[in-house]
Amino acid sequence: MPEPIVNERRRVAKKKAKKKGYIPSKAHLNLLAWNLFISNVPSRIWETTTVVKVYPMRWQIELIFKSWKSYLHLAAINTKKADTTLCYLYGRMLLIVLNYALYPYIRHHLWLKKKRELSVLKLVRHFQALADRWMHAIFQSEFVLRCFLQRACAPAERLVVKAARKRQTTAQILRESLSQQHGAIEVVAAVNA
Repeated sequence: MPEPIVNERRRVAKKKAKKKGYIPSKAHLNLLAWNLFISNVPSRIWETTTVVKVYPMRWQIELIFKSWKSYLHLAAINTKKADTTLCYLYGRMLLIVLNYALYPYIRHHLWLKKKRELSVLKLVRHFQALADRWMHAIFQSEFVLRCFLQRACAPAERLVVKAARKRQTTAQILRESLSQQHGAIEVVAAVNA
């Protein structure tokens, strides 16, 4: 990594260590000079610069799986009978589909109104809290469902915003990268390869 970034990483590590009452090891401080990327994509397909640009998207995918496992409890199913297990899974999968069907709409609306990013984990928690009311609305008329979704999405814009931060979010980095013509072509070509 470039020296200014390494120095900043080390400064932050020392500050955190001091706050917690210990001294960071020399090995830890030396490792802060490196970014290691492990990938099964051959170098003839993605150059190192492309990996660096695309890598932050991996974290977004990890957050999706975390929301499924931790918040929607797909990792631990305590049912014994096949029918009960299937019912549980279908219910959770329906909740996943509904969450991710609404995600792009809310995310776009939030960005246009407030220039803020949406938290996938907060969105899943928000809609999970409304799951019982959601199920009642689904089995009624289309009008009732539409009214419910409008009422559910309005507070979501306030409740599911990512916390303010000094550094750029992954989405902001990707937007900036895509706004540069050459970078956009390289990323799109790499993703489509």
